[in-house]
Amino acid sequence: MPGGAASGAGDLSRAGEAAAAAAAAGANPAELAAPVPLQAPREWRAIDFISDLHLSELMPATFAAFAAHLQHTEADAVFILGDLFELWVGDDARREPFAQRCVRALAEAAQKRSVAIMGGNRDFLMGAELLADCGARALPDPTLLMAFGQRVLLTHGDALCLADHAYQAFRRQVRQAAWLRAFLARPLAERLALAREIRKASDTRRQFDGEGSADVDASAAVALLRESAAPTLVHGHTHRPGTEAWAGGFVRHVLTDWDLDAGTRAEVLRLTPAGFSRVPPARTC
Repeated sequence: MPGGAASGAGDLSRAGEAAAAAAAAGANPAELAAPVPLQAPREWRAIDFISDLHLSELMPATFAAFAAHLQHTEADAVFILGDLFELWVGDDARREPFAQRCVRALAEAAQKRSVAIMGGNRDFLMGAELLADCGARALPDPTLLMAFGQRVLLTHGDALCLADHAYQAFRRQVRQAAWLRAFLARPLAERLALAREIRKASDTRRQFDGEGSADVDASAAVALLRESAAPTLVHGHTHRPGTEAWAGGFVRHVLTDWDLDAGTRAEVLRLTPAGFSRVPPARTC
């Protein structure tokens, strides 16, 4: 059995060192799997996309806005494209007090509308038990959404930041089955302590996030869009919201991160039969 939280941080550091060595050796970046098709029900009239909420007990205003939006949005579905949580250390953490509040908010919303959740670079350890408690469906990365006559490719975005070779190698390392088994075999208290350490340690946190200047590789993204016969990409991760037209008739919509505790950022990208629009989160009536 691995050692304590300090040992866990050391394991992550060693994973990062190994990843850096692999990147320096010219290892190919991780590739996304083939997109999983998802057909929206004909009766849906609006779909909300959000990402990068980074929820934790230290973000009460952000959590409150998220919970209010889940309850009061006019959309038929809410798709969360990664990094719902600041860090997720395994589904046995879903019974922790703050996690329980998140589960309740999602489960209540799922009684009214469809909720779908994609893993991100911070919460890729979310699994079937958490999703079942939330009443949510898993949203594979990437997903090809077909809705309102459109084909839209959905991804968190980190796997397409190909210029950040060290991050891509680290990403590949910590998603290996052996690494996951070893990490999840640690006691929950140890994993939670490690999560607290990671929040404080900028170097370790950077391993999970990659370089802040990294952006989605447009050529790789367009190639994936062509293969999917989809003109539109929706992603998060970079925290640089906006809409950008690419050559060849392709468009990407980048989701914002949410921070209503230390900042004023919160926005929803909505898809309706009329197209995409950006709207503020729904508020309590």
